Amino acid sequence: MRRPAAWRLAPAFALALMLAGCNAVVGTTDSMIDTGPAVATANAAAGINPPAQDPEHSRIVATYGGLYDDPNAARAVARAVGRLVAASDDPSQSYRITILNSPVVNAFALPSGNLYVTRGLLALANDTSEVAAVVAHEMAHVTARHAVARARRQEAAQVVNRVVSNVSQESDARLALTATQMSLARFSQVQELEADSVGVRTLARAGFDPFAASRFLSSMARYAAFRSLRPAANSSNGKPDFLSSHPSTPERIAFAVRAAREIGAPGIGEQERDAFLQGLDGMVYGDDPSEGFVRGRAFLHKALGIQFGVPNGFALENTSKAVLATNAAGTALRFDGVAVPVTTTLTDYIQSGWINGLQADSVQATRIGDYDAATATAVADGWTFRIGVVRKDRTTYRFILAAQDPTVLTDQVFRETMESFRELSPTESARLRPLRIRVHKVRSGDTIERLAESMQGVDRKLELFRVLNGLDGADTIEAGRMVKLVVD
Repeated sequence: MRRPAAWRLAPAFALALMLAGCNAVVGTTDSMIDTGPAVATANAAAGINPPAQDPEHSRIVATYGGLYDDPNAARAVARAVGRLVAASDDPSQSYRITILNSPVVNAFALPSGNLYVTRGLLALANDTSEVAAVVAHEMAHVTARHAVARARRQEAAQVVNRVVSNVSQESDARLALTATQMSLARFSQVQELEADSVGVRTLARAGFDPFAASRFLSSMARYAAFRSLRPAANSSNGKPDFLSSHPSTPERIAFAVRAAREIGAPGIGEQERDAFLQGLDGMVYGDDPSEGFVRGRAFLHKALGIQFGVPNGFALENTSKAVLATNAAGTALRFDGVAVPVTTTLTDYIQSGWINGLQADSVQATRIGDYDAATATAVADGWTFRIGVVRKDRTTYRFILAAQDPTVLTDQVFRETMESFRELSPTESARLRPLRIRVHKVRSGDTIERLAESMQGVDRKLELFRVLNGLDGADTIEAGRMVKLVVD
């Protein structure tokens, strides 16, 4: 969440782009990585000519927090690119890969050959072949001209998108549930499966492990379940999941496995695990410092000098426009800020017309610590909203809690969250540092539980350790294996 000038309820990624994109699945191709001379050199060595600059490039980069400048991470991606281009259905097609400075797990492509992968996606991958699967999938979209074949369509908003827009009358009140569920455009299910099939074949022709596609899709499913606080086995309920118009994750995993088995048995092709992980060592994990920090169930913003926390059972997600929190019951919270004239009381601001279904008799002035505050209730389209605003300096911060079946606990969650709002002390502010990926070689006596507990600044450590390292509940780790840890 960036420092506000005048914040408003954010739009739900309304970029009208002709994108060949995948949200948090395999996808992204490119040749020239815009993250520094080391990558440009690697691309030049691969003989890859970058495509013409796409007019949408700067908008995408701005939306996703800018470029991520890390030569090691760039080289980790570049290793896969040249081999895939040579093995693709159209080796003459030029590409450019940009690593975006975003914790969102996402990758997508423009028809021009400009391809994008987030550092969040790199952090989830566990070897070069998995990143290559992402790249090969997106190359397939570009070479098949899928973006031309499909009609422009915006993604349907997720839960928070719907419920927040219902309570707010602001014209741009659109926001997706979580960053992992956002995407700029999607393909039809037929096109996705076609790109999966072509991508697996390209992966194998380039000498990579063709089973990497199904392996990465499995990691994506576990990560989605982790973020949504749902068990992986129940995350889709037999219906298309966060991939929206994509086939359901179980279907895509099964399809990718079948496509790989047509090529050979498991164990064929290169994975390049250790080299890839060494390239991730030291990479920023999670939020960029300029947008604040999520630390477990707390959000802290160094520049704004504020923090608040959410109760147990909620998962926080930070975006450039707002902080979101959801629990397994579907209760959703949004936190952002706006500039409200100091001459306007907070009760007047709540009643100024930006809330649908406002119950006028519920508006109350109150105090949160040393700060003026106000609260209210609204009911709209079957949802009940608890709304709170707190004034600190020149910014008014807003808490909007939405529940379809409110209970006494719902109001308790709202009160606890609002009352946790406070100013960061100088000492707390000085201690805030970005989290990073550290690669650790497993030693004799190390256990999954012990290594997970050594991670810092994250919640549900054991679950996250397993997800980040591609481990399911039955897996063990052996001495000498490289694993990823999150530390500060």
